[in-house]
Amino acid sequence: MREFAGFLFGRRARRRWIHLILGGALAMPYVFVGELIVAPVTDSRYVFGSAPLQLLSFAVGLPLAAITALFPLTRPMSVAAVRALCGVDEDGLADGPARTWAARRRTAAWYTLHLGFGGVISGMSLATPPFAAVLIVLPVVAGLRDSRLGLPEVLDHTWALALSPVAGIATLIALAACAAVSGKVLARWAPRLLGPTPEDRLAAAEHRAADLAVRNRLARELHDSVGHALSAVTLQASAARRVLDTDPDFVREALAAIEETTRRTVNELDAVLGVLREGDDRSSGPAPTLAADLDGLLQRTRTSGLHVTAAVEAQPESLPPLVSREAYRIVQEALSNALKHSGPGTPVTLRIVLDAEDLEITAENPAPRVTAPRHGGGHGLRGIADRARLLGGAAEAGPAEGVWRLTVRLPVERTEGSV
Repeated sequence: MREFAGFLFGRRARRRWIHLILGGALAMPYVFVGELIVAPVTDSRYVFGSAPLQLLSFAVGLPLAAITALFPLTRPMSVAAVRALCGVDEDGLADGPARTWAARRRTAAWYTLHLGFGGVISGMSLATPPFAAVLIVLPVVAGLRDSRLGLPEVLDHTWALALSPVAGIATLIALAACAAVSGKVLARWAPRLLGPTPEDRLAAAEHRAADLAVRNRLARELHDSVGHALSAVTLQASAARRVLDTDPDFVREALAAIEETTRRTVNELDAVLGVLREGDDRSSGPAPTLAADLDGLLQRTRTSGLHVTAAVEAQPESLPPLVSREAYRIVQEALSNALKHSGPGTPVTLRIVLDAEDLEITAENPAPRVTAPRHGGGHGLRGIADRARLLGGAAEAGPAEGVWRLTVRLPVERTEGSV
């Protein structure tokens, strides 16, 4: 009994009832247009006073509602109402306007059902409660029996008069049952008619993929810039601490290098975070590139303790901007890995060669004594591989001939038009 009462009068049933009343309100303009059509056809001057003509006007208005529901923005309005009032799983409903004709036809079918059920339940909700109230109080209010309410003659009998309150309560329960059943039917059909089409699912998947690509790109940028800076600063601070009392000149150079590294990293971090700000293209400066920033990177890395020997057999200024930017990050990560895993004093050989089609970056350093990966490690090499793959290139890393060698090839000709 409690479940039945909840089905008729529970919170979900009440919210669905409101959704049906909303459908009835939306149906009213179409009913008025239907009256303008029905009146001259039936040669009736007072359509509003005739229940059959009102029903006919309602029937004429529903096809008009279906036609107007073909507009794309009808679906977002309907989906918002269903999510708020019908208790339907949000994942089963589509987001955004209906772009294809198949989706528009389904939306039109839903809109017509909503207005059809809503119009009927709204009319019943307006007419039934007053009638039921009269039946309930009829035995105790004698004046109602003598009035001209048009009550059925059967109520003149004593037994019918005694049963009229029961009939009134049963009428209200029947109204609630009709509203609950109608609301449940609409809730069941909502995912089928307002759910995402295959095109909607494809668009959502593409949006998620694009969002994931942006997040991965930001993660790579943060890892390469901030990770390199933290490794360099940590080693510089450690070295300065060890010679604090014996070599003040070195300490001053280390502190100056730390200051320069952190200042530059803050600027790079602000540029990366600017991508996260919607519509914000006012970053503090362009991303570092091989053409403009390679010399500074090598100088800071040498200050950190690495012995870097660089051979640049290319003109970085001639590289496409995208290749120059990604190549800088690859070199930065290669030097950062050598500094982090092999430590200060490690000799590193860096070679950058440009041939007819590819830019080749090779970094070699003595293989680290501990070859087992650290907990949480491997992100740098994975980021290098991702950068190379996105440009159509390739990256290889591993021990070779007694050294640790990283080789990256980036195509130049195929990325000149990229931005």
